[in-house]
This record gives sequence, C-alpha cells and structure tokens, in this order.
Amino acid sequence: MTRDEREVTIRRFFPHVRQIARRVARLARISDLDDLIGDGCVGLIRAVDTFDGARGASFEAYARRLIVGGMLNGIRRRDPVSERVRRTMRHADERRFALAQERGSLPAFAELERGDPGLRRARAAVFVQSTLSLDASPAHGRDPLVDWSLEPATRALANERDRSLRQAIALLPERERRILALHYGSEQSLHAIGRTLRLSPQRVSQLHLHALARLRHTVGRS
Repeated sequence: MTRDEREVTIRRFFPHVRQIARRVARLARISDLDDLIGDGCVGLIRAVDTFDGARGASFEAYARRLIVGGMLNGIRRRDPVSERVRRTMRHADERRFALAQERGSLPAFAELERGDPGLRRARAAVFVQSTLSLDASPAHGRDPLVDWSLEPATRALANERDRSLRQAIALLPERERRILALHYGSEQSLHAIGRTLRLSPQRVSQLHLHALARLRHTVGRS
C-alpha cells in the first residue's frame, strides 16, 4: 500500500471510528467522546499498517476489532483503580455469582471477605480511587465498601451482554419466560413456581433448564 492509499483508507474508515466511539461511550457511560475517538484512530492506523488479506479476514472486521481494542485499552489506562484491584473484584464477583447459582440467593461481600482478607482492601481502594477521580460519580448515599463503580471497559461489555440477553429472553416461549421471571426476579423456588403454574416440580425444572439452554445457545451466537 502506497502512502497516498494509506491516507485514503484511514480517511475512509474514520466515520466508523466515530460511530464505534459513540456506541462505546453509551455502553460505558463515558462523556469524553474525543478520548475514545483518539484511541480508536490509533487502532485504525494500526489496522491499516498490519492488515494481511492473505489470512482470510476482511479489512472491515479486522479494523473494527483493533479500533474497539484501542478504545478499551484507553479506558483502562485512564481508570484510577489499578488492574490488580479490578482483577480482585472481578474474581470476587465470579465467586458471588457461582454461590448464587448454588444457593438461589446472592451472598454479601462480607461473607467473601472472611475467607479473603485482601478483598476488603480492594473494595476500599475502589471507593477511594473512584471518589478522588474527577470523572467518577459521587458516592453519596452508597455503601463505601461496595464495588458500585465497575471498570468502564468491563461495564461496556457487560451492558452489551445484557442487551443480548434481554433480546434472547424475549424470544423464549411465554411459559419459559415466566418461570425465569419468577425464579430470578421474584426469587421463588421451582417448587413454588410449580404450584403457581400448576405444574410438577420435575416439569418446571425441565422447562427451566430448557430455557437456560436456549439462552446459552442464542447469546453464544450473538
């Protein structure tokens, strides 16, 4: 690619950078669009300079991946909380949700802290660093040791997964949607749901597992 062709390609794909930046800003709730665009341009330039059509991928798909990656890396660089602390919080969240699946209810962070002394320090660091950041939301009225300020890049991806999940749930049969709503929304046991819907507990369990399988299949393809 000549220097002029390189310049033309960058200019041609710049509108895509702005489009992707607006979407990431909306998902991650970030107000500084210019920073995202700048990071995305770095990714676009890298895509132009490293693209190899012989590998089979289209330039559009390759450039999009590097543009999004550049934006997410920029968000992480500007995050006042260290990656080590964020990693500790992510692992804690994973443990909480694993326990929630076993028990049917979400455990408090205090329970996890009893077996992980570093977790409380990490939660405190998230609160302190977030409140000291000019870009952070105020913490008035919130528990100072709750990880309410998720990493922006992670939050963007989580919001996208939530959107896909809501769409997948809307495609489920009505009875399966109701079982999920009662079990996860109203925290009813499968036995109680069976009484409400006049179904055997075995049938409710079967429909529940079938709904989860549908969601995994649908969301996994999106």
